[in-house]
Amino acid sequence: METTAFLDLTLFNWETQVKRMTMTFDSFTDEELYLPVAPQRNRVIYILGHMTAVHDMLLPLLGLGERQYPELDAYFITHPDDPQEELPAPAKLRACWKDVNAIVLQQFRTLPPAAWLQKHTMVTQEEFEKEPHRNRYNVLLSRLTHLSYHLGQLVLVNR
Repeated sequence: METTAFLDLTLFNWETQVKRMTMTFDSFTDEELYLPVAPQRNRVIYILGHMTAVHDMLLPLLGLGERQYPELDAYFITHPDDPQEELPAPAKLRACWKDVNAIVLQQFRTLPPAAWLQKHTMVTQEEFEKEPHRNRYNVLLSRLTHLSYHLGQLVLVNR
């Protein structure tokens, strides 16, 4: 199997998991987005915002562009879910999720295979020389795991 086939398979898996997550988010009404995954755990809307912010961070992390929605970090990255805090509206978060993922996938497809094995932006050249696994492809694999983890949480929501 050619090396590029591994990348093609990984990008196919990314696109498939994002579609599954989108279908799952779309299966919740706006009211159901406020349901917790389990008692005393994150709400669905928090996971939607969190995943959007994390995927948005991929753009600068992989050197693919600027963030689209850095304002989401204050709600979904730097603070845990707080049912008392007012969050952005469901319609806005749904639109941001779809927008970010369309941009991310488009940018993923612009990278030639060899570029995936180059360092990401959060590692210095010296660190990368010592730890070459700190590359763009490894970030993609870790985000796929993150995506699958939260998708698994969402199927547990008791509606």
